[in-house]
Amino acid sequence: MYEYILFDLDGTLTDPAIGITNGVMYALEKYGIKVEDRKQLYCFIGPPLIDAFMKYYGFSESDAKQAVAYYREFFRRTGIYENRVYDGVEEMLETLKKSGKILILATSKPQEFAEIVLNHFDLMKYFDCVVGATFDGTLNYKSDVIRVALQRGKVSDIEKAVMIGDRHHDIEGANQNNLKSVGVLYGFGDRKELENAGAHYLAKTPKDLLEILIKN
Repeated sequence: MYEYILFDLDGTLTDPAIGITNGVMYALEKYGIKVEDRKQLYCFIGPPLIDAFMKYYGFSESDAKQAVAYYREFFRRTGIYENRVYDGVEEMLETLKKSGKILILATSKPQEFAEIVLNHFDLMKYFDCVVGATFDGTLNYKSDVIRVALQRGKVSDIEKAVMIGDRHHDIEGANQNNLKSVGVLYGFGDRKELENAGAHYLAKTPKDLLEILIKN
């Protein structure tokens, strides 16, 4: 039975689409790039932002780093609050906590921002440990975030731990740490992406996710 539940944040616990895409738009406009359809920027939800600017807009590493700085300038002020908790998520977390599960957040969002989001929505009380990326990039990729989360969360038996996320980065990061994983279908990754990444389970809703975690 799973005792340690590791959660992604964006697209798994909360829907940050408005705030993140507004932040990316703000950064892109600094380079004279205007995006009319914010859905084109959903690809920025999940991966490290520096990689996304380089991959999707062809930025050099130096320009990508500056774009991330512009993004954070907007996000810290406004975008971080343009967010909402998915329906059913708090009830799921409360039930897991009452069941004695140890809940750990493992996110590629900078830890400071992740903590602000959890506190803003009064979700911090459910988590035993919170691990996010660092602003200087020394902790950035999901596999590394998960590795550190397992250490800080004092996970003694890897077989009793599971990673929950909505993008292939979450599933691949879990695989690289020999963790089982659950892909959620209500976030920003689809069934094909999650299955191809090797998700062990799929959940359509937080209620479905709860059933998987309680039964296993």
